[in-house]
This record gives sequence, structure tokens and C-alpha cells, in this order.
Amino acid sequence: MSRIGKKPVAIPDGVTASVDGQTVTAKGPKGELTYVVNDEVLVAMEEGAITVEPRQQSKDARSKWGMSRTMLQNIMTGVKDGFERKLEINGVGYRAAMQGSKLQLALGYSHDVIYELPQGVSAATPKPTEIVLNGIDKQQLGQVAAEIREFRPPEPYKGKGVKYAEETIVRKEGKKK
Repeated sequence: MSRIGKKPVAIPDGVTASVDGQTVTAKGPKGELTYVVNDEVLVAMEEGAITVEPRQQSKDARSKWGMSRTMLQNIMTGVKDGFERKLEINGVGYRAAMQGSKLQLALGYSHDVIYELPQGVSAATPKPTEIVLNGIDKQQLGQVAAEIREFRPPEPYKGKGVKYAEETIVRKEGKKK
């Protein structure tokens, strides 16, 4: 039984939501998001909240129940407040800078890496070694952060590379003489 799926998704103040079959649309101050719920899950609007239930008690339906509820919660939070992801850059000469809607990264290669930000995601570089990503779609924001991190993942000996701000790198001891 999904404990998270049982809770109804509350619609925050300033957000309007509508359920049309399996499609849930939310409009808020930050924008508009739509999510199509899997067919094995039943979605209904009740008393200012959205409830989610599995259509039958199969393992597949129950596994999609909690995930669907979490996705609906994420679109409600996204259109009201938005999401933020921070990346840190460690390494001598490693830095980031914004050029319009492009992120320019100097990561120790013979060339600078230019990353085109998709629509719906914005970035800022308060320091040359810090990247702050903002957006209303949590999935898209996480994907963009993962793609930027993939250019130079942190290595375990010196910790050089691009890492998430909350991530801890497990360090290895170098070779001994």
C-alpha cells in the first residue's frame, strides 16, 4: 500500500488546477505545467485537492500510484515557487560564465564547453565557480544539471570537476611511496 499515494495533493493559493481525464494542468504565478497520469491510476478533483488511486490492485498499478502523486505534487510546487539546483566547480582554472542563454564552461579541456540552456531553465553564475539553475519543471531541471555535471564529473583523488552543491565526493588516498 502506498503511504504517499494515499495523501491528496493540495492545491496551493494562487494556483488553479484542472483534471481532464488523465491530464492534470496547473497554472500559477511562475507558469503552466501539464502532466498525463498513467492509465492504471485514477485521478479525481475533490474539495480543492487532487486524489490519486490505483484502478486495480495489481503490482504495476500500485507502483505507479505513489509516483503519480509525487509528480502532481511537483507540478503544483513548480508553478507556485519553482525549483532551484546549485552546482559547484572545483579545480584550478575551472570556471563558468553566462553568455545570454548559453553557459560557457572552462573545464580544463583545450576548448571551452558551450551549453545551450533549454527553454524553461535559467541559470546564473554568482561566482565563477558556482552555477545556480532555476526552473518550474523539476524533471527538466534535474536533467540539465546532470548534463552539465557530465562534462567533467568530480574525480575521487583531488575532487576536481562539477558537482552538485549537496553532493559529497568520497575521496581516495593517493599512491604511497
